This record gives sequence, C-alpha cells and structure tokens, in this order.
Amino acid sequence: MKSSERSVSVWETTNPQPEFPALKGAAEADVCVVGAGLAGMTTAYLLAREGKKVIVLDDNGIGGGETGQTTAHLASAQDDYYHVLEKMHGEDGAKLIYQSHQAAVDRIGEIATAEGIACDYEHLDGYFFLGPDDTPDLLRKELEAARRAGAQVELVDRLPIKSFDSGPGLRFSRQGQFHPLKYLEGLARCIQRDGGRIYTANHVLEVEGGTPAKARGEGFEVSAGSVVVATNSPINDRLTIHTKQAPYRTYVIGARVPSGSVPHGLYWDTLEHYHYVRLARIPGDLTHEMLVVGGEDHKTGHANDMDERFAKLEAWTRERFPIERVQLRWSGQVMEPMDYIGFIGRDPGGQENVFIATGDSGQGMTHATIAGLLISDLVLGRPNPWEKLYDPKRKTISKDSVLEFVEENVDVAIQYKDLLPLGGEVKSADEIAPGTGAVLQRGMQKVAAFRDDAGVLHERSAICTHLGCVVQWNGLERSWDCPCHGSRFATDGAVLNGPAPYPLKKLDTE
Repeated sequence: MKSSERSVSVWETTNPQPEFPALKGAAEADVCVVGAGLAGMTTAYLLAREGKKVIVLDDNGIGGGETGQTTAHLASAQDDYYHVLEKMHGEDGAKLIYQSHQAAVDRIGEIATAEGIACDYEHLDGYFFLGPDDTPDLLRKELEAARRAGAQVELVDRLPIKSFDSGPGLRFSRQGQFHPLKYLEGLARCIQRDGGRIYTANHVLEVEGGTPAKARGEGFEVSAGSVVVATNSPINDRLTIHTKQAPYRTYVIGARVPSGSVPHGLYWDTLEHYHYVRLARIPGDLTHEMLVVGGEDHKTGHANDMDERFAKLEAWTRERFPIERVQLRWSGQVMEPMDYIGFIGRDPGGQENVFIATGDSGQGMTHATIAGLLISDLVLGRPNPWEKLYDPKRKTISKDSVLEFVEENVDVAIQYKDLLPLGGEVKSADEIAPGTGAVLQRGMQKVAAFRDDAGVLHERSAICTHLGCVVQWNGLERSWDCPCHGSRFATDGAVLNGPAPYPLKKLDTE
C-alpha cells in the first residue's frame, strides 16, 4: 500500500527503510525466518551469530509491519499487571514473566552497544498512575505482586511531571526505550555481515513442516532445517492460535513539547484500555521533543470513528502535558492472548521444524525480543527456562482466561451474521465518496468497494480469505480489516496483515 494511503509513524518519518532484493527461484538455508519485524530479525541475528545460514523473507521492508507502528516501550512492568498474571500463571510463572521481559529490555541495549547500533537506546523509569475510577489499593496490590515477581518497584507520591497532579503511582526501574527502525537497520547489517540473506517483496503463501521445512510463494521457495513464522499473526495456522488471541487497533499521536518539560520515562494510566506515553527525539531540533501518546483501542474491524478517537486522545493529552501541536497520527495492531502473554515456540499444529512467535499483548518489543532469545535456543537444541511458559500449545485454565476465551470467540461467531444477504452499508456504489469505502450487497455477493481520490471505483470480494468473515472499511489506513482474526487488506485486495495469506478475491461476475 502506498505511504499516502496509510498513517505514518514517527519512526518512519525519521528513518527510511533500506531496500533489499526479492528472492526468485529456489534457495536453501539452515533457518528461514518469515517476517522482518523485531521478532524475526532478532531471531535471524542470534542464529547468524551462531554460524547458521539464515534467510529472512518479507513482503514489506524491514520493520514495515507492526514493528514500524509501535511506540517502542521496553518494559518489564506489565500492562496486564503482575497480580493478574500471578493468578493466571502462578507465582513461579510471574517470576519467569518478569525475568524474560527484563532480559529483553537489557538484551536490546547490550546488542546495540556491542554492535555500535545508534538507535537512541536509553534506560529510564516507568510509571503507573491511577485512572479516574481507580483507587490506591490497585497500586498496593500491584506493588506486592511485582515485588514477588522480582521487579524493582516502589510506591511514589506523584509522577515527576509538573504539568499535572497525577496522585500516587508506581515507579519501575530498569525500563527502556529505543528507535525500533534504526535498531532493525543495524541488525540487518549484522545479519548480512554474518552471511545471512534478507529478501523483501516476497509474500509467503505456504509454510510446510518436515525435513526440510519449506516456505514458498509465487515464484520462490526456501528449503530449510527450520522455518520461523514471525508475521505478527501466524500465517501457517488457520485456527489453533487464532481462537486464543484477538486483534485490536490502537491509536497514537505525536505532539511537540518543549525539551525538558516532560522527564524522559514510560508512563501508563490504569484504565482498562489504557493510555501509554513516552518521548522521542526530533532530528535537528534541540528545543523540542516528540511526546508519543497512545490509547483509545478497539477490536479490529469493530469501529470506523478514528477522528473521534484521535480527538479524545489529544484532549486527554492536553489535560496533562504541555503540548504545542499534534504533528503525527497513526495506528497499529495488537494481538491480545487470552492469558496475556505471548505464544512463542514450536508450531502448535505439530508441523515439524516450524516455530511461531505471536501474541504481543501490548508489549510487542519485549515479546519480540523474548521470541528471538527463546526460538534461537529451541532451534539450536538448547534448554530455555521460558519454553513451557510461552509454549503455543499451552492451556491456561483460570476463571479469567476461560471467560476471556468464551467472550472473544462468541464475538467472532457473531461476525458471521454479516454473511447473510441483509443488505450492505450503502445501497449503491454511487453513495461512496472519493477516498472512502463501504461494503455493498450485490445479489448474493458481499462487495468491498473503494472509490479512489480520482473517483475510480475498485471492487473486490468482501469475504476474508482466512476463515470467511466479512471485512470492514478502515478510513484511517484505507484498508479492509477483518473483525474476526485481524487480517487486513489494501484497497486492491493485497494482504497487509495475516493470518490470511491470500488477497481478497476478484468478484464473480457471472
């Protein structure tokens, strides 16, 4: 999709993606990594350092998917809270969650230092502060559970921000932040230095387990000892993982603030759909920084009121921070597992020599780095203390996880009602204004109709090629989004996000 047809993050405005060739024909490797986001590139980097012959495939540039849309918080503090995770995974599980996320925060800094990657990495403190309906009891409960997990955390009277009276909060030390695309560019150089090959413009359609395992698409195929599927949402699995996690859209603004007016840190409130805040540098500007603020989430394909959500986000920010003007607006996609931690490890469907990484749960940069550390150990046959915790085949049995599982899958089932021939969002394509889209009912067909800025109408089937839900129009990103499992498609039907590997079909004109 052209950059003019999607929101652009602060990272993309300050670091154009390097170009790599496309793979044509057949190739062999020790490991084929599908996906050039942080999970895939970290895995490839670590395995290349171990002497493995690595090939990375992606249909975008490096970081061209959700890594480029992140706000790049690096946190061992958990937005789903340690007192909740302790109920889900036990006290020992909570300790492993802390240890793995803290290891991820630290490893990014260690790699950046060792490899000389200038990616604005810094250690800093992270703070929770109360939402309007929450009480200090929540902070005390979380303080006790976080300490049991091993976190370095303390209760503070207020946040170190002069512009608003936050009330009490929790301060977590040893958190971090960085520029994700600069970091990926550095990893790419290292992968190539160590003999790895990176190919873009290669859309993988199939992953096949075995000895060797294979990844293939139109005009290319890679045979490898192992295939790692790191595509945010797995493209090799039609059902198993997708019943255990749900896709959400999240919204972000970038606003100019005077340098020094907001201390560097990570900030989260305690609302259910929480706000999250950090600062980023503005290249060439010594007097201002970019305040990066996210929130106002909703399930993918369940809303098209982005202007209202951005307005709420800006209003919330102006009440608390000394912003001058909003310069950027963008959105990203978050996969929420039913038990709040990632699915990282061997393919749950039993495909031999296939590994997956998914389920970022709002902490994509640390989950992605955990994926690199864990999967590289599994590929190399080394033990890893986190293997059982993040096993994609796990069954977490708790009251909360069961309720979450039922609620999300009932919602998916409800979406199939849109397949009934009960009419579309508009009666005729004549009602679709330039630059917008809508779903039409034409006979028994559901039609995804988009009218471009020149007034030309573009039509594809509105049926998602994953499991057959009806896609919905996303006006901000100019995309067709599936409300069931989060697949996203460009206006010409091309796949933007899995799990769907195939584009929206051309219409049956008979």
